[in-house]
Amino acid sequence: MTDLKERLSAGEKTLAVLSAALDHSRFSDIVAATGLPKATVHRVLATLIATNFIAGDGERGYGAGPALLSLSGRALSSVDITDVAAPIVDRLVAEVDCTVHVGVATDSEIVYLIRRDASKPYQMKSRVGHGMPLHCTGMGKAVIASWPEERVAELASRVGLPARTPQTITTLDALRAELARVRARGFATDLGENEFGTVCVSAGIRDHTGAVTHGLSISSIELEHPGTSIEQFADAAIAAAAEISRLVGSPA
Repeated sequence: MTDLKERLSAGEKTLAVLSAALDHSRFSDIVAATGLPKATVHRVLATLIATNFIAGDGERGYGAGPALLSLSGRALSSVDITDVAAPIVDRLVAEVDCTVHVGVATDSEIVYLIRRDASKPYQMKSRVGHGMPLHCTGMGKAVIASWPEERVAELASRVGLPARTPQTITTLDALRAELARVRARGFATDLGENEFGTVCVSAGIRDHTGAVTHGLSISSIELEHPGTSIEQFADAAIAAAAEISRLVGSPA
């Protein structure tokens, strides 16, 4: 029986080689990853190199060429994360029946891009377009947990760590400890630190470079989710954030 790889169309073989060449720099590894004959891989690679979609050679290794980088840049520039995230957020709201936010980080704030409310009679005070401090919000902490310590220290020096409630973290040492906890658990929380009586669990969203630039939060009120009970939605927040990250082109 003819091997499935050999029954692929020319276009499918080209895409298979292109994808493998972006993950593997050595010719032998590309052959192994595609499962195609060496002659086929060599021919497809030659075409991709001639058209500048792949750069390099068997000695230096292979990588993305200028034509592919240009095409990728044009594709990524057309991606609107609010459009990508909206159906995922809507599905998540229906699943957890809590308010869900998506926000983007600036150098000092997390700015709300999406807010979808649950069926509950109460609503969050958050507003699309408004910014909140990074150090006391779940989404903000999910983002800055990915920053190097020097950048976190610079943030604290530049804008301070002002108290918004009695629960707000206001010292750099305490913030560093909290961010280490976020990294270890894979999610962040805000247990009344930004707004009295409001709680949330958050996860970071990665962009096409793999950097954490946005956050997603599942929010509620402390009366309904007292203590740390909002953490029951941590896995749902992480999964939704990962799905959005994948759809905007994150490699991780």
